[in-house]
Amino acid sequence: MENNFQYSDDNKRYHTWNYHLRHKFGCKVFKVSLNAGFTCPNIDGTRGFGGCTYCSGAGSGDFAGDSSADVRAQFNEIKERMHKKWPHGKYIAYFQAHTNTYAPAERLREIYEPVLAQENVVGISIATRADALPRDVLDYLSELNRRTYLVVELGLQSIFDETGTRINRCHTYAEFLKSYQKLTERGIDVCIHLIDGLPNETHNMMLESARTVGLLRPACVKLHLLHVLKGTPIAKDFIKGNLRLLTREEYVDIICDQLETLPPETVIQRLTGDGGRDALLGPMWSLKKFEVLNAIDMELARRNSYQGRLFKGD
Repeated sequence: MENNFQYSDDNKRYHTWNYHLRHKFGCKVFKVSLNAGFTCPNIDGTRGFGGCTYCSGAGSGDFAGDSSADVRAQFNEIKERMHKKWPHGKYIAYFQAHTNTYAPAERLREIYEPVLAQENVVGISIATRADALPRDVLDYLSELNRRTYLVVELGLQSIFDETGTRINRCHTYAEFLKSYQKLTERGIDVCIHLIDGLPNETHNMMLESARTVGLLRPACVKLHLLHVLKGTPIAKDFIKGNLRLLTREEYVDIICDQLETLPPETVIQRLTGDGGRDALLGPMWSLKKFEVLNAIDMELARRNSYQGRLFKGD
């Protein structure tokens, strides 16, 4: 079946992160995931305690470096390991764990700059929250954006405030929009995170989150599956039988529906998430990541569909 999706040279029907980086830099570029030892406003009591109910102690940085090590040491260790797979690749420093703008700008400068100075680092990706972007930090991010490739990753998860309350997100969709606007007004690329399968959310709610986010025309989107990890608050509900997880078929269906509503130029950085095998309680089918991605490809082909097919911008 013919695939005429414009942002593809490997028969994908969505705008992959790999396609974007290869066409921007002309070579393989990979992220090096780092843990700089940050915390979060909904952990330390500024906005709440305990963090998001699904979040592990590593703050979504389970596959990042060891926070007890200097970030340069983390970078070099992970880079060398990944070089075995991509010996000629270049790198994006990815500050992944917890809220990576949750410090004064001068402290951020001390953390980011040594890694940016490493050879063949072509950019930086910073995972953060909408309530951790004060003026001094925004000014520093603007400076970074003028001299390197920068993506700020904003965890939203859902546009529905009742869901945010349920998962202890501790900020509203309105707050997210304000921070998103401040970043985009400065010309900074934003990657918006959404999670499918959050407690009490319906298929239509997940689709509405994607549709609404698409109207913002973000540079990038990450679509994740809810993972239930040992030791998290949400694990207690799952163990008690009070949390229903998506089946693989349901997840593939909602992902394809969401892709159809997102603008074709938006880069899809991720279509599923990673849960460590030793920590994962469910859904266990998510461990077979490539099977999930293949199922998404097959469903888009079956529909003869592609990212943006149903997108209706202003």
